Amino acid sequence: MNMADTGSVLEAVRLKAREDPEFRKKLVTTYGEPNALTNFCSICSEAGFPLSDMDVIEYGEGSYAAMRRSTNGGGENSPLLFYEDDPYEMLIEELRSIEEPRKENR
Repeated sequence: MNMADTGSVLEAVRLKAREDPEFRKKLVTTYGEPNALTNFCSICSEAGFPLSDMDVIEYGEGSYAAMRRSTNGGGENSPLLFYEDDPYEMLIEELRSIEEPRKENR
């Protein structure tokens, strides 16, 4: 899968996870597991979003390299970009920040 395809699949996963609390919960619970990225990709693939570990890693590294090249010519003086090479962690952090609608006591 190429970078554009991986980016599209990750975006589709993000949109589904924002709307489907059960799917979101499955994805978020992968964080911190011994094989977190593998488990994440398995859940995504089972849900119809084909991803492999290497797709996500390659996408992150390629995106990060493109950002580094675009800042100050991409030389050694380019600013350090934290977490920009890990689309898995960035997506999980976004999903973790989504609060479930609170039930009001009546």
